[in-house]
Amino acid sequence: MKENSTNKNNWKTYLFSALIALAVSLAVIQYNKTSKEEPTAITKVETVPGKQVLYTADADGNITPLDFTDTSEKVLDAVVHIKSTQTSSNYHQQGTPRQLPDPFKEFFGDMFKGQSPQGMSQRPRIGTGSGVIINDKGYIVTNNHVIDGADELEVTLYNNESYKANVIGTDPTTDLALLQIKAKDLKTMALVNSDDVEVGEWVLAVGNPMGLNSTVTAGIVSAKGRSININREELAVESFIQTDAAINPGNSGGALVNLEGNLIGINTAIASTTGSYTGYGFAVPSNIVTKVVEDLLKYGKVQRGMLGVRIMTMNSDLAKAKDVDFVKGVWVEQVGEDSAADKAGIESGDIVLEVNGVETTTSPRLQEMIASKRPGDEVTLLINRGGKEKEIKVVLENIKGTTEIVMKEKKEILNLLGADFETLDKETAKKMDLDGGVKVSKLYPGKIRKETQMREGFIITHIDGKRVKDVEDVSEILEGKKGGVMIEGIYEDGSKYYYAFGMDS
Repeated sequence: MKENSTNKNNWKTYLFSALIALAVSLAVIQYNKTSKEEPTAITKVETVPGKQVLYTADADGNITPLDFTDTSEKVLDAVVHIKSTQTSSNYHQQGTPRQLPDPFKEFFGDMFKGQSPQGMSQRPRIGTGSGVIINDKGYIVTNNHVIDGADELEVTLYNNESYKANVIGTDPTTDLALLQIKAKDLKTMALVNSDDVEVGEWVLAVGNPMGLNSTVTAGIVSAKGRSININREELAVESFIQTDAAINPGNSGGALVNLEGNLIGINTAIASTTGSYTGYGFAVPSNIVTKVVEDLLKYGKVQRGMLGVRIMTMNSDLAKAKDVDFVKGVWVEQVGEDSAADKAGIESGDIVLEVNGVETTTSPRLQEMIASKRPGDEVTLLINRGGKEKEIKVVLENIKGTTEIVMKEKKEILNLLGADFETLDKETAKKMDLDGGVKVSKLYPGKIRKETQMREGFIITHIDGKRVKDVEDVSEILEGKKGGVMIEGIYEDGSKYYYAFGMDS
């Protein structure tokens, strides 16, 4: 009886185990079937919900979300890529390839990279930079060091259309240049008053760094009125806007813009031990840009008003060295004899506090304010002399000590040639036994530099056998000219040369 009971219990255990095994098997089969027929779904959404975490205030003090997309969309079309080409004929004439001035090379490296050692290559040398379209007539602002030494310039728009560019004028003292392209329906960028720019304000740098076209970087204004002694021109003006927006080689000539998409500066330099971005970028303020552009368009050359003084920013050490009480302002170290300042009564030891009612606390800032004026303009200086304040009115003068505005002949044919021309002064003409001529004072990218080996300082005496006595003769002879041109002239060392180029090429 007991054995039958045991067998019965074993049978129940086996049956129960078999049922469990069957259930598990069926579940596995069903799972596998379901897995094959209905794969796991992945849910996708178009946007990820979130909150703006950064805010800023507009000019009216309204708090708005900080968003760079609208600003970028406004400005990208107005920033261009500039390719500058040096041809072999020109750097062979100099004996060595043209280089950027050492200070600019220190900050940017050689613009014309990847070339063979001097004298070993006749291939064109290519450099790149950026520029900003400032009006719909095709005028473009860039840095002078972007185009300096080039024989040919090509501008490429944001939409990848390319155009040949002519140089309208340059101003090495501010490292600015004005180009023009023949194009329609151009997007432009407006310039604003850079005096209104504030330290800590958000800005974008737009340009073509490291061969990467149409690049936007963001940062803030880190400082204003910076001088970094990069420009070695005799009358150099440095009062940079400093920013931590990333600026690299290739950004030169590009735009520094505010969040409204308006131009506050032209990106010019970086402070770096490696030649690449390390957090310090510098831009020429838009007020200086505006003045230079207006002068080039109206007069053909920049009109620089000058005080005629040597200055230093006041600080405690200087006050102690000069044995005066510290006063925030600009110390006048030396006054040039018969300069505008001398004639107005400015003295060595004066401390300039204001210009036309605007405070000036550093020498770069004073430079910037005077550079915005022209010869003949009157400015009112508030000075501290011996502890007492005094107002002095000064009529600014040019480098020659006059209030004269010096005009340059502005003709499209002269821009096409790529040169500045000056009627030979009577004293030089007499010394060289000439009855007149036209001196080539400056060469830019254009026909002369591209197709001849003419050097600056050449004096033109004949064009196509016709006598040339002044700049007007040059433009009259060449206006509407087709075919080849033969130029005859002389250098000041007495050597006579002939140069030929084609007007149709």
